[in-house]
Formats: sequence, structure tokens, C-alpha cells
Amino acid sequence: MVEFTHVINNLKLSSNLWPQRPFLSIEMSMQTLSVVGRLRSCGLLKTRGLIGGKWTDAYDGRTIQVNNPADGEVIATVPCMGEMETIDAISAAYDAFTHWSKLTAADRSSRLRNWYNLLIAHKQEIGQLLTLEQGKPLREAIAEVAYAARFIELFAEEAKRVYGDIIPSPLPNRRLFVLKEPVGVVGAITPWNFPIAMIARKVGPALACGCTVVIKPSELTPLTALAAAELALQSGIPPGVLNVVMGDPPSIGDSLLESTQVRKITFTGSTGVGKKLMAGASETVKKVSLELGGNAPCIIFDDADLELAVKGSLSTKFNNTGQQCVCTNRILVQEGIYDRFLNAYSNAVQNLKVGNGLSEGVTQGPLINEAAVMKVDSLVQDAISKEVFGPVAPIIRFKTEEEAIQIANDTNSGLAAYAFTNCIQRSWRVSEALEYGMVGVNEGSISTKVAPFGGYKQSGLGREGSKYGLDDYLEIKYVCMGNM
Repeated sequence: MVEFTHVINNLKLSSNLWPQRPFLSIEMSMQTLSVVGRLRSCGLLKTRGLIGGKWTDAYDGRTIQVNNPADGEVIATVPCMGEMETIDAISAAYDAFTHWSKLTAADRSSRLRNWYNLLIAHKQEIGQLLTLEQGKPLREAIAEVAYAARFIELFAEEAKRVYGDIIPSPLPNRRLFVLKEPVGVVGAITPWNFPIAMIARKVGPALACGCTVVIKPSELTPLTALAAAELALQSGIPPGVLNVVMGDPPSIGDSLLESTQVRKITFTGSTGVGKKLMAGASETVKKVSLELGGNAPCIIFDDADLELAVKGSLSTKFNNTGQQCVCTNRILVQEGIYDRFLNAYSNAVQNLKVGNGLSEGVTQGPLINEAAVMKVDSLVQDAISKEVFGPVAPIIRFKTEEEAIQIANDTNSGLAAYAFTNCIQRSWRVSEALEYGMVGVNEGSISTKVAPFGGYKQSGLGREGSKYGLDDYLEIKYVCMGNM
């Protein structure tokens, strides 16, 4: 078993501090009210689900609260939807599929381009909304909106490049064709840590291919999803093509799994939930795309640029307060550079500024809720065997390249890995030896719209983003024409 020689964390700065300080709570409340007022006035604060183009309450009137993780304030109440609302959303998507899938690729592309333009035009407002319900610093939230919009832009372009094939026939009087057709209605289940980016990465390729979608955002962060859906309607995407239901996760999830009209499930979240969805989808043999948990190593070799290694590993650990599936869970440092790296890294962590995401200069927002704070706090004490989804950085000393690779690969996860070295030969050896779907070499920020995002082993199935992101939303049809 690996011994963790140091564990660095800024958890004490990331918990909900505001309720303990009433004067700050009042100040933040006034700030929140101001932001909420602006969002409501521009029509982007939607608090009902979207079914068939109509904003809809829960049929039984139930609601859930959406809280600001920085201070616990209630931002809004939204419907607590379940089975009946989900069934109606599926029906709306199923009815809309015939029309949407028959539009030309150029037409769908144009509407997606309109959606991209609206997201960019409103990135400031949606960023503020995202910060309110998720907690990340405003600058980071606005960057996420722009990142999400770029996926819509990419798939607006890729919509026109879904090509088939002609296969040379072994017989003179036959012609063989391969067509690519949309899979049908898609159930998209998205997490709270990137409330709009994960939607764009799933809905963009689905709509580009001609599929229709039922989105189930996290009940912790539904407002960003609803704002994005409002802009989708404004962009000319027809009613029923994009639907949003939120509330009771088991009821919504079961309804999506059991429906024969839903032909694909795409999910980002924990490996445990992903396994349950994969099993449930087998009953109706749905396509499944899963982007699941990670246990990312970051390997710092003796020959690495120390400043670059500290900056890159800090980014991979503390972006979004460590609440992301590609964040570093284990920093492996070779013994020759270990002491210098540890000192520089510790100093860098101490300089992080934590607070309310709407406050100027804040680089670390709060964890999503008190339960997350308690969970990460307990994992600090048990960091050897547990995956950490928070601002905690275990640092491990190693001697040889072979030892580092063995430690890095000793996990059931295989999403992202990082390495810092100035040796070109080593960079190739390590990249090929790491059992991960994505590897960053001398780079801590690897996510981009043009590259395939996904993992090995129990980190999931399929890829999102890039041209490869279309594949899981398409069926391949072979046509044989005789008597030619």
C-alpha cells in the first residue's frame, strides 16, 4: 500500500462560513437579491420545467428549494417532478423527433448556431446564475458558459459532416450503402459540478444528429439548465426537441430507463450510479454513454520545470474547488524534486483566496453543500483508500519511473492522468503506459471541444466532444439494393 507522505488541503476555507457571520449574511443576501432581480428582468430566471415547449409545474404541486452554497440562502423554488412529468416529456420528445430528424443538416446547424450566439451574448448573466446555485467563482462560471457554448458551435458545424459510405459490391447487380441515422429520443442526466457544460456536451451532438432530448439536471443546480433551455427556444429549436425535468432522481431515472421510446441514456456522475443505469438500460437494450468518476494521478518527475509543475498541478487539483472528475487525486513526486515541490506547492495553496463566488478576487468557491464538506473532511483522514472529490491534495514520493506508473495504474478508474517532464522520450513512454483515456503532459488543462473526452476501465463508456462525440447518437444502417 502506498504511504501518503503529505496531504495538503484548504477544506477549512471551503466550507459554508457565511451563516456563522450575520453581518456578511445580510450583505450577501442584498447582493443575491440584486443578481436575482437582474436575471428575472432579462427573462433568464426560469423556475418551472420545460415539457413540449411549455413551462410546467409539478403535477402534484411539490417543489424543491435551490440554495446558494456560499451562505445557504434560498435562491428559488422549482418543481419536484417525477414519473408522470417525465413520461410526458418523453412523449413530447418522441413526437418532435419525426420533424426534427427530417430537417436538413444545414437547418439544424443554423439553429444550433443561433443557440451558440445567444449563449455567448448572455454569458455574463448565465455565469451569475451559475455562481449563485453552484458556488464557483464568477470568472470561472462565465468561462464555463463560454466553454459550453463552444460545444454547441462545434456540433453546429459537425451536423453537416455526418457522412455515410458506399461499399464496393462483390456482385455486379447490387449496390451497398451505409447510412447514419439519429438514434432517437435521448435521456441526458447531468451533474451539479458543471451545470451547463455537461448539458452542452450531450445535447449539442444529440441535436446535431437529429435526436431529441429529455434533460434531467441535478436538483441542486437546475436554474442554469432552464436558462439554457430558454435560449434554445429563442434560437428556433422547436418545442419538444429539448425538454427539462427535475426533482425526484429515482423516479425520473427509472422513467427514462423503462420507456421504450427512449433509445439512449447519456450520464455524467458517479461510477456507482453509472453501473445502475447501465444495468437498467439493459432491459430495453438502450445505447449508453457514461462519463464516470476518476482517480487522476499527476506525476512530477525530477526533470520537470518546477514552476510549470506547480502551476499545472494546482490547476488540476483546485479548479472548481476540486469538484471535477478530471481533478488530480494523487500527486506523485520523484524524490529528487520532492522537497522543493512540496514547499512551492504548499505556498501556492496558501495563496488561494476562498469565499463567495460573486466577490471580487475569489479563486475558490464553497463546496456544493454541507454534506460535501463533511464527506471531504472525513476523507482527509482516510485519504489512502478513498477517492477525494474536493480541495484535498495527497502527495506521494516515488523513486523510479516504473514505480510511478505502477502506482498511477493501480486503480479501477481511468479517466485522466497528468505528467510533468522535460524528457521527450519519457513523455512518450509514460503517455503510452498510463491506462487512462486522457493524458496531459506538461499541461493541467486538457478539456477542449475538439478532443474526445472519456475514460478507460470503470471511468465510463463512449466519448464526448470532437467529431467522435457524434458516434453514440447515431445508428448505422446498411442498405443492399439489388437488380441494378
